[in-house]
Amino acid sequence: MANDELITALRDADAVKFGEFELSHGGTSEYYVDKYLFETDPHCLELIAEAFAEKIHESKLAGVALGAVPLVAVTSVETGLPYVIARKQAKEYGTGNRIEGRLSEGEEGVVLEDIATTGKSALDAVEALREAGAVVNRVLVVVDRQEGARERLAEADVELDALVTAEDLLADADR
Repeated sequence: MANDELITALRDADAVKFGEFELSHGGTSEYYVDKYLFETDPHCLELIAEAFAEKIHESKLAGVALGAVPLVAVTSVETGLPYVIARKQAKEYGTGNRIEGRLSEGEEGVVLEDIATTGKSALDAVEALREAGAVVNRVLVVVDRQEGARERLAEADVELDALVTAEDLLADADR
């Protein structure tokens, strides 16, 4: 069942746009979900943190840099669980870490992500966390665009759990 309050909040934040858009993976779409509009809206963040918290138990939270950092931070505050940040690549200065924060060998983690299209960035984060010794079998996402992310993650034995699907978000939307 769709989270109607979250869908309304995403629409009220003007995060859903219609037109012709190029997506980060190179494809095009007739709609765009602007994560920066919903990730900078306090009401959206509050609803997302509450919804994620209902789906998370005792796990280390992990956010994909840069987009999911606000999401993982508010969810950490909501749940009292610590988090780490997974970078796309190790930084070339300072500690050179790809995973920022404390992570122990064998620790169970869940990746939080803003929008899943192909699932590539979420899978990259899962792989980085696994390489660092974490056990990661789940990705929680705000919006699943339903364009292959679920299938790609399943191939790596990772479950995708979305707060909202594109189908839910676009149903009855003003275009």
